[in-house]
Amino acid sequence: MKEYYYNDNADDDAIDIIALIMAILRHWKSVFLIAILLAVGSFMFSKYMITPMYSSMSRLYVLSKTTSITNLADIQMGSSLAKDYLIVVSSRPVLDQVIVDLQLNENYATLYSKVKVTNPDNTRLLDITVTDVQPERAKAIADDIAEVAARFISEKMDQDPPSIIQYGYADGAKVSPNVMKNTVIAGFAGGVVSVAFVALFYFLNNTIDTPDDVENKLGLKTIAQIPMEHFADNESKEEKKHKKAKKGRKAEK
Repeated sequence: MKEYYYNDNADDDAIDIIALIMAILRHWKSVFLIAILLAVGSFMFSKYMITPMYSSMSRLYVLSKTTSITNLADIQMGSSLAKDYLIVVSSRPVLDQVIVDLQLNENYATLYSKVKVTNPDNTRLLDITVTDVQPERAKAIADDIAEVAARFISEKMDQDPPSIIQYGYADGAKVSPNVMKNTVIAGFAGGVVSVAFVALFYFLNNTIDTPDDVENKLGLKTIAQIPMEHFADNESKEEKKHKKAKKGRKAEK
């Protein structure tokens, strides 16, 4: 005769997940509060503690007046030169001359960290972007880099200088910090971290609070429950007996 056993552990994972979700929902106010506090803190820090940065961009065109744009070889040469000029524009001779021209109170390394030179795909353009705490200074640096680089290429590389087709703008639009982005990220991170802590405490909690905990954590079935009032009544009875006995001993003395 075959015996069949019912495996009541088949749904343990589902029960654990449900219990975890319920534990998180019980602490939703704390999770929400921490997320709001971090979002507000990030907003205040980004708004009032971080120095705003501004950028300005000038643009060079590598094809010179003597180059024929109908000649494929000339166009390919222009693309190759654009890649070479990408390095030349931010080289030390160029930036050192810019520091002298504008009388900047900074060294090459500091200025280099503010400059970004890019070559858009499939073009012979060079974009020179400068980021600074002052929009007017960012424009002045970007413009002077374009002019100095054009002269340097003509004199040192024996090439036709690239044309400056765009000077920078000082429109006052800051590029960092992104206050809204920082606020949303901080709030989301606060919520995720709070949920993670609730889950961690849930998994590390080995106390027995309910009959379900007995079954889930110990694998035992609960037969009956004794109310806490029972222990309170027994304790009060013991205290009364103790007081009566104490009074009796005093009376005998």
